Amino acid sequence: MVKIRLQRVGRKKKPSYRVVVADSRAPRDGAFIEVIGHYDPLTDPATVVIHEEKALKWLRQGAQPTQTVASLLKRQGITDKLAS
Repeated sequence: MVKIRLQRVGRKKKPSYRVVVADSRAPRDGAFIEVIGHYDPLTDPATVVIHEEKALKWLRQGAQPTQTVASLLKRQGITDKLAS
C-alpha cells in the first residue's frame, strides 16, 4: 500500500520533516516515491508547505495519509477539495 507520511530530516534536537509518498513497507527515512511538501514544527506558528496538486493526485490514486499528515492536509484545506 502507498502511504503519505513524514520523513524526518534535520539534525539532532532540531527536527524538520518532508511530506513524502512511500511504500508502507519502506522504513521511515528510507526509500520514497515523491516529495510533496515539508513541515517545520519548530517555527511559531509551524510551517507547513504541501503542493496541493501532487497531494490530490496521490489521494485520488488511493494513497492513505498517516494521522499526522491527515491533520496537516485538513489544516491546509486539501481534504475538503478532495470531496468536491
